Amino acid sequence: MLQMLDEAGAEADVRPALALLAAPEPLIEPDELTPALRRAMLLLAAGGDPQRELELDGRAVSALAAELDRPGRRTEVSRGLEALREDAAGLANVSSALDELLLDAGFAWRAYACALLADELEPD
Repeated sequence: MLQMLDEAGAEADVRPALALLAAPEPLIEPDELTPALRRAMLLLAAGGDPQRELELDGRAVSALAAELDRPGRRTEVSRGLEALREDAAGLANVSSALDELLLDAGFAWRAYACALLADELEPD
């Protein structure tokens, strides 16, 4: 999986995918996650085209991250990212993205929220 992300990293932002991969399943129970995602989708739609590319510092991603944020959750994502470090050795794009995420737990949390929202936008 990390090899595929590394190859994609030349053309795409892999930080959200890494944060999602690092998080334990389930980190957030569906009864809390579903309504939060619904509200984030409304914010995304209110800002224009809801199918546009997500931004890590965009309004919908930031609102979702803030709503779901708990110190223990941030810790779980950071711990998971740290656990990926050894497997990412030699993968330039993934290693670089991991370094960025590990420098700032808040940024890593927003990347995780971005991945959750992106997953919600994917057609079934």
